[in-house]
Amino acid sequence: MTVAPSRSLRSSAELISAEEPILAHNYHPLPVVVARAEGAWVEDVEGRRYLDMLAGYSALNFGHRHPALIEAAHRQLDQLTLTSRAFHNDRLAQFAESLAELTGLDMVLPMNTGAEAVESAIKVARKWAYEVKGVAPDRATIVVAADNFHGRTTTIVSFSTDETARAGFGPFTPGFRVVPYNDLASLEAAIDETTAAVLIEPIQGEAGVVIPDDGYLRGIRELTRRTGCLFIADEIQSGLGRTGRTLAVEHEDVVPDMLLLGKALGGGIVPVSAVVARRDVLQVLRPGEHGSTFGGNPLSAAVGSAVVELLETGEYQRRAAELGIVLRGCLDALVGKGVQGFRARGLWAGVDIDPAIGTGRDISERLMREGVLVKDTHGSTIRLAPPLTITGEELRTALGSLEKVLTEGA
Repeated sequence: MTVAPSRSLRSSAELISAEEPILAHNYHPLPVVVARAEGAWVEDVEGRRYLDMLAGYSALNFGHRHPALIEAAHRQLDQLTLTSRAFHNDRLAQFAESLAELTGLDMVLPMNTGAEAVESAIKVARKWAYEVKGVAPDRATIVVAADNFHGRTTTIVSFSTDETARAGFGPFTPGFRVVPYNDLASLEAAIDETTAAVLIEPIQGEAGVVIPDDGYLRGIRELTRRTGCLFIADEIQSGLGRTGRTLAVEHEDVVPDMLLLGKALGGGIVPVSAVVARRDVLQVLRPGEHGSTFGGNPLSAAVGSAVVELLETGEYQRRAAELGIVLRGCLDALVGKGVQGFRARGLWAGVDIDPAIGTGRDISERLMREGVLVKDTHGSTIRLAPPLTITGEELRTALGSLEKVLTEGA
């Protein structure tokens, strides 16, 4: 990484201390203060370099400051950044057309954050249930999976099974039924004439990169078709190249009725999300019923279009698939040597560390001291999600650091 020296007048320790009294304590970040970044590398204010093996929870699939994405943002910044949806802008049609073509669906509802995309899908599914399926007013239900993570708004935490996300935030929004993940029989039993949709992560990210059995997604698709409800796939973390395909549902040749995208769609530059769906589903929305001042803004549309262009080549999907083989091979070699087990698809893995060696947080902090950034999830599990631009050598370096940390901790 060739970058100019950082210009912060305060040290990492001083900046972390300055945050403590002034920022809400809704995060517990690792004690590293990033000042610059390029590709798969970041640099702190003292100039120490770290290999980023988290990539902003997949928001940085194309690495930090990808040249094509930065160029698209710069070009648009010189022209137009925001009109609101009160007017048309000259970038939105291209973005929507290219995204619909990439995903094989018909219409696009642009939003900003992943949680907004999920909230939008919930509203659309309910309205579809009343206007198309004929569910009685205010009776629509949506079936979700236990251990899900779809965001942290009030409605979304209403169907979370994570007490950290829920406790103290009630009363909760009704209308959701929670079933075990990867359990088609329980899912089928929960569907009835009130069911508007089944909302599922094709791979559960926050839960530790939990990959369902082969046939699970096909089973959901068949069940929802047979029972007359919608299949909503939340690909905010799993989508856009992460698993070795453009979408994780493609591993089972499944096309959902609604697809939720975010994170990588903004190229790590601006927040961009979208609901992409069948025409007859999204057409239930009419002017004034839903919106966002920034959703579909020209800057986001320009960056989003550039992201789609990168994916259209297939290069990043191939890289994730090929380097995923390297990732699995390195992790296989660590099983029984501090790693109890792991789940991986493409360049995405949940790694279960032997609790006798340390918690996920402990391992993350030790890796940080070795110049590698990861993040823990529940218990002694860490998540690996490097940029799809990482090289094989860089990937092996990071996993070599993991081996060193586990060996020293044993």
